Amino acid sequence: MTTFDDRQRGFENKFALDQDQEFKAGARRNRLLGEWAAGLMGLEGDRVAEYAKAVVKSDFELPGDEDVLRKVFEDLKGSGVNTSEGDVRMKMDELLAQAREAIKSGN
Repeated sequence: MTTFDDRQRGFENKFALDQDQEFKAGARRNRLLGEWAAGLMGLEGDRVAEYAKAVVKSDFELPGDEDVLRKVFEDLKGSGVNTSEGDVRMKMDELLAQAREAIKSGN
């Protein structure tokens, strides 16, 4: 093994770790977003957890965050909650930052 091979393996391992952490942060963000939206829609008890799980699952429909945004925004609008796509997108950004920090700190 050369130093170059060791260095390359180190970069590959870091990349894999970063991707894993980003996936976990995205899933956590989606759960938190679902809980937030459920609160706005007046859901309680087990229905909050069920809705949050549905939001997490919606992320696997299309690449990117548009499927999650579309689901949450449409559900909020359908429940009579007065919000905009921009509001939901800002909440997604806020919760992603929180999720990344929690993953980084090991929580």
